[in-house]
Amino acid sequence: MKGLEEKKLLQVQDLRTYFFTEAGVVRALEGITFDVLRGETLGLVGESGSGKTVTALSVLRIVPRPGKIVGGQVLLDGENLVEKSEEEMRKLRGKRIAMIFQDPTSSLNPVFTIERQLTEIIMLHQGVTKKEASDRAIELLGMVGIPEAETRIKEYPHQFSGGMKQRVAVARALSCEPELLFADEPTTNLDVTIQAQVLDLMRELKKKFGMSMALITHDMGIIANMADRVTVLYAGRVCETAETRSLYKNPKHPYTDALLGAVPRLDMQKRLEVIPGNIPNLIEPPSGCRFHPRCKYAVEECGQKVPILEEVEPGHVVACHRWREIDIDTPEVERGGR
Repeated sequence: MKGLEEKKLLQVQDLRTYFFTEAGVVRALEGITFDVLRGETLGLVGESGSGKTVTALSVLRIVPRPGKIVGGQVLLDGENLVEKSEEEMRKLRGKRIAMIFQDPTSSLNPVFTIERQLTEIIMLHQGVTKKEASDRAIELLGMVGIPEAETRIKEYPHQFSGGMKQRVAVARALSCEPELLFADEPTTNLDVTIQAQVLDLMRELKKKFGMSMALITHDMGIIANMADRVTVLYAGRVCETAETRSLYKNPKHPYTDALLGAVPRLDMQKRLEVIPGNIPNLIEPPSGCRFHPRCKYAVEECGQKVPILEEVEPGHVVACHRWREIDIDTPEVERGGR
């Protein structure tokens, strides 16, 4: 047990983040618990509105107003980030923990050159000269596959294609070789060929720098190729966490099963399943299990009592009242590209 604890780089425990709006309190995260182990890629999956991005923003303490962390712990190497001052967090962000945002067009500042946007971070965290920071930035751009980096570093974001902007965003996130990287839908709005290139690049750089990664996506195919373990989120709560192969082969939560049922398979002729209904309004979320209004296995208890995370087997936990009774038969999805 001690060995497992030492492997945990990040421990998120009972994290609760609310947004205090005029319409009411949005309970965006309601008791999120998961770990990221050293050197692994953890997939955070779920539909839009499930809490994936808010989880990452909460860990980095950059939740936009009117959002606020109201409870729980975020432990990075045993240090509780929730209790740190903003000044302490500024020193951590970029250096020990970084994030690639979903849309590089909005995360890159249009009025500054790529050089300035990279060198400022490097100079802030590494205490080097402007010339040293610029050399490092050029090296990073070359590393992420941007040709003629010495010239292109002087250009502005609008002079780059979507795929190249995402590569710049990757370079910026890795500029100080963080221990932990959150990647929020890093291939959104990219065509399939560029998606594959960016994912291959991230896999290669993760191995090169020896860092951990939390990959946020709704694409179960990307998870099958990239993630060592998976945490499934629904409406601000954790449904299930397991090693990727175990989750695909033996899902225990009906929501996980429904997500896998929506994945197209070339080796099978089957009708893709559609999950009925929508993510609930988190100002007035359903009582009990938040998935129960959409769950075909729901019984009266599901609407009355919040399920707790229970261990199915070592490393596999699920929050479902009926996981022992229901028979989920999902064919295994082969993992590739690893």
